[in-house]
Amino acid sequence: MLYDFHLTSEQEERAKRLHEENINIDLLFQGPLSPTAIPDSVSERIRELCEPFRDDPMRYSSLPAKWIIQLSASGVIPEYKSEWYKSGITAGNRELHLSNTDDFITSMGEVQLQFDSHDWLIKALTAEDIRRAKREGRKAGIVTAQETEVLSKNLDLLDALHQFGLRVLQLTYNSQNQIGAGCAERSNGGLTNFGRAFIDRMNKLGIVVDTGHCGKATTLEACAVSSAPVIASHTGVEALYPHMRCKSDEEFKAIAATGGVIGIFAMPWFVYEDPDHTTLDHVLDHIDYVVRLVGVDHVGIGTDWPMSDLTWSLVYFKEHIAPKLGFAPGDGPSTETVVGLEQYGDFINFTRGLVARGYSDSDIAKIMGGNWLRVFEQVWG
Repeated sequence: MLYDFHLTSEQEERAKRLHEENINIDLLFQGPLSPTAIPDSVSERIRELCEPFRDDPMRYSSLPAKWIIQLSASGVIPEYKSEWYKSGITAGNRELHLSNTDDFITSMGEVQLQFDSHDWLIKALTAEDIRRAKREGRKAGIVTAQETEVLSKNLDLLDALHQFGLRVLQLTYNSQNQIGAGCAERSNGGLTNFGRAFIDRMNKLGIVVDTGHCGKATTLEACAVSSAPVIASHTGVEALYPHMRCKSDEEFKAIAATGGVIGIFAMPWFVYEDPDHTTLDHVLDHIDYVVRLVGVDHVGIGTDWPMSDLTWSLVYFKEHIAPKLGFAPGDGPSTETVVGLEQYGDFINFTRGLVARGYSDSDIAKIMGGNWLRVFEQVWG
């Protein structure tokens, strides 16, 4: 659905042309499916498959996303491809889960299944792979992870993950780990000694250092320690909305000083005070702020929403799981969406919004994916 930016017909044509021409990258791409893009019949079928596990809340909550991947790979949900192509997103991440051994092994299989099952999906090991996907009318998946717990202090596992295709890794999630403190950790302890060695190994391997969920001290110290650009794949502006998942001006300046990029998310609870009435304009306000603060070369998109899940499962997650992951009551994934990004097929609304706000063609290309691609070229080669 086109969000009403009050564009003229000429502006609409320009936005359409730019969206088709540009390499568009979402670095926290939960999709391409979202609850409203999945047929009700499929949703109910998955509910039946999950029902035997209702007494195990964590498993019950995680199973729908797993079934979506499997059914998409087998062709039962053709919207997996059609919604990705409708969005115009050239590259989006495919996420590993490294919180424990079971999730580690299972998610590797699920990620690889997507590449093996879809001949139009390329595993992006180099920046050129993303450019090639654009030239060939295909899509690129970037293997990433948001946790590191399963690695403990075994840096050899990091080497193995890089060989599998891992190219972006977040240092911490919300809490404290072996590397540093997350954004929900009151201590704000910064990097550990091991965390410094960990970043050094990431730099040598060519894995992008991601501080999306990191605490302030961890973010600042990562920027000081890393010899390569540091990013925040998905965050917001603390000065606009003071949420633990948003970052300070000091952090933005530090990330930019490394040559890195700040990805702005589209999470209804994290960018505006009223999640039931959050719009794409609120998200664009965060983009505008960071552009003014550190320059257009350091801003990108990492929506983190809408989830590739089902409505009934998201409600269950918010009620039973989110509090266990460090989210405050009422926070975390549920049924709210950003008006203008109800589905990934609406992704052109970002380009249309940037046109409405007066950005030049070249600046739009940078924000929509060019800045991410520059970092990838520097770190991956």
